[in-house]
Amino acid sequence: MQIEFQHKQSAHCENGVISNLMNHQGVKVSEPLVFGIGAGLFFVYLPFLKVNFAPGFSYRPMPGYIFRRFAKQLGIKVIHKRFKSEAEAQKILDEKIREGIPVGLQVGVYNLTYFPDEYRFHFNAHNLVVFGKEDDRYLISDPVMETPTSLTEKELSKVRFAQGALPPKGHLYYLESVPTQYDWEKAVRKGIQKTCKDMLAPVPIVGVNAIKWVAKSIRKWPKKLGTKKTNHYLGQLIRMQEEIGTGGGGFRFIYAAFLEEASQILNNPKLKELSKEMTEIGDEWRDFALNISRVYKNRSGEENVYEKLSDQLMGLSERERKFFQELKKAI
Repeated sequence: MQIEFQHKQSAHCENGVISNLMNHQGVKVSEPLVFGIGAGLFFVYLPFLKVNFAPGFSYRPMPGYIFRRFAKQLGIKVIHKRFKSEAEAQKILDEKIREGIPVGLQVGVYNLTYFPDEYRFHFNAHNLVVFGKEDDRYLISDPVMETPTSLTEKELSKVRFAQGALPPKGHLYYLESVPTQYDWEKAVRKGIQKTCKDMLAPVPIVGVNAIKWVAKSIRKWPKKLGTKKTNHYLGQLIRMQEEIGTGGGGFRFIYAAFLEEASQILNNPKLKELSKEMTEIGDEWRDFALNISRVYKNRSGEENVYEKLSDQLMGLSERERKFFQELKKAI
C-alpha cells in the first residue's frame, strides 16, 4: 500500500504536515502561511509544571492547535482520533492507508529510530505523515527530515503510545473535506488578530508578560536555586527555543516570512516593514540563546552574567510588546 504523496521538508513539523497534506489535495500553501493563519507564534511560562526537571516553557501553542485554527479559518474538515488500544490504532491507520488517505500522527520523539541520538529526548508533540506500508514497515514523511523514511509496526506503535507529558494516545488525523474556494484575506487577518491577542494577553503566564516574568526569574534563580539548577533551567529554556520544532528564534523568522506574504495578500505595505522588524527580533532571540549556551558551558567569562541575561530577555519582552501593539494597529 503506497499513496502518491509529495514529501517536502519544512522548519517545523506541524506546519510541514499541514502544508504537505494540503498540497496533496492540490492546494498550494506555504509553511509560513500555515503558521500565521494558525496563530503559531506564542509564549507560555508554567513554573508549576516541571518538564525534564525544569519549569515548563513553550514557544508554541498546544499540539494540534495550529492545525485546528488553520482548518477552522478556511473551512477545512479534519478528523481527529485517539485510542486506548494499540491494535485498534493500527487497524484504523491501515484502513485509511488502504483508502488512499495520507494520515497525520502525533508521536513521541525519544524512540524515533531515524532521529540522530542527540535529538532523541522525551517530547511527545512531534508530527509526521504516514503515506504507505510495505510488508511490516510504514512509509513516513517526517517534515523535518530531508527525505521520506520508514518505521516498523512495532516502532511506530511505540512512538504513537509514548508515555510522559502530553501522551499522544495514538492520535491520528486526516483531511475529510476541503473547500473549492478560500477567503485568504479573512483567514490571514484572523490569524494575525489571534497572535496579537495571545502575545498581548493581560495575564502573567502568556505572551510578552510571560517573557518578562522569566526575565525577572533569571535574576532570582542563582540565589534561590544555586548555579547548577539555574543553568539546568536555562538549558531547558534554550532547548525549547532552539531544538524543539524550531522554537522561539526560528518561529520569529517563519512569522516574518508570513508577514511578508500577508502584506501581498492584504495589500498592506506596513506588514512588510514589520516583517523586517520581526526578523531582527528573531536575530536577538538567537543571540540570547548563544549567551545562555556560553553560561551553561562555563565559557562566558563575564561578571553578573545572570543579570545580563535577565536584562537581555527583559528587553526582548518590551520589544515584542511594542511590535505586537504596532501589528495590531496595522491590521
